Amino acid sequence: MTAPTEPLHHDTAEYTPYPKNVTLARHRTRRLVRLWGHPELADRAALLVSELGANAVFHGTLRGRLFRVELFLTDKALRIEVTDARGELLPTPRTAGPDENFGRGLLIVEETADRWGVSELIVGKTVWCELDTA
Repeated sequence: MTAPTEPLHHDTAEYTPYPKNVTLARHRTRRLVRLWGHPELADRAALLVSELGANAVFHGTLRGRLFRVELFLTDKALRIEVTDARGELLPTPRTAGPDENFGRGLLIVEETADRWGVSELIVGKTVWCELDTA
């Protein structure tokens, strides 16, 4: 699925690149997905926003630039997009060592989402993932 042109629901929020705002984005996502009638997807969606948002904060932001979280709900899928300013740093899953505290985010995304990918932009990138609604 590509970004829907006529979603049933759509939400966009921009955040300053601080870890506390990843928490805000996660809570907002959980609340909206429940409100949109898909409580069974709310926790998975919140986890995905948390992982992609953390990547945006720690790897994708530039001084003075926000990161954006967009949600699209269609009759077939919930699409989550996280956009940041660092297009030259494309995400790739890696295997973290047992003593590492970081490095598992994209593996979690791969296992949790039905699909995920990266869209390169003129400035920045969008990392997206989808959860099937049916």
